[in-house]
Amino acid sequence: MDVTARCVPFLPATEQRERIIMRIAAPGARTSAAASAGRLAVKVPEITALFWVVKILTTGMGETFSDFLVSHLNPGLALGSGAIAFTVALIAQFRTDRYRIWIYWSAVTMVAIFGTMVADALTYLAGLPYLVTTAGCLIVLAVVFVWWHAKEKTLDVHSITTPRRERFYWTMVMTTFVLGTVAGDLTADLLHLGYLGSTVVFAIAIAVPAAAHRWAGLGTVAAFWSAYIITRPLGASITDWLSQSRHDGLNLGTGWISLGATIVIVALLGLLTTRGDRPAAGLRSDAVRPGEADASL
Repeated sequence: MDVTARCVPFLPATEQRERIIMRIAAPGARTSAAASAGRLAVKVPEITALFWVVKILTTGMGETFSDFLVSHLNPGLALGSGAIAFTVALIAQFRTDRYRIWIYWSAVTMVAIFGTMVADALTYLAGLPYLVTTAGCLIVLAVVFVWWHAKEKTLDVHSITTPRRERFYWTMVMTTFVLGTVAGDLTADLLHLGYLGSTVVFAIAIAVPAAAHRWAGLGTVAAFWSAYIITRPLGASITDWLSQSRHDGLNLGTGWISLGATIVIVALLGLLTTRGDRPAAGLRSDAVRPGEADASL
């Protein structure tokens, strides 16, 4: 039996050799090889516990900082400034050749801030009811998922190795942020759960895909995206509860809560930097190769 076949079960020996060679190659060599094949290096972070903590913090900070800007600036100026910063952050992310921690999380943060502005504009400027905006965002989300999978045969974040997949990924991220904002407002206002009640509901909800993945056989990709979508209303409900005066809010102020969340985010990103935060493990044994159907959905 070829010794390489014992390294990762259920894969052909030829692919085993390729994976071993890629693992021992220098990072620069891997990037060069990917570029020569017309692909990108993986540009999203490894999915760890700290990833989820930072993700929830950025969603919450985006919610409160958007509210802070809109209440202290002309709403049109705030929205325009947010659109410019959002565009600059995404351009920087798309132009980088690999996962760079500060560029990636700056883009996520700007998506959180601008996504909140877009959701609030749909509700307060366009006058759309929460049910309509929530249903509309769910439809858009479903369309993006179906389109992405039809084109790429996978929704696995470990396969974000082409420009088109990266565009699908960020479209999905933006849609989940807008959806999460209106869903959080829907539970707090229309369902009268308040911010703390909404926090409890979404905290339970985010545990469901994790439990289903561990004990009920839910696929990795489905579990990831289910949890990812819920991080937005969870983070927003937490910071709204801390900052707002409405409902059951503690009224600590959007500015102070935004500042506090930012300090914690920067500290955690600094910790990830010193620990050598890595891109998503595109060479995992369960990673989906380009062109393969995603069996985990």
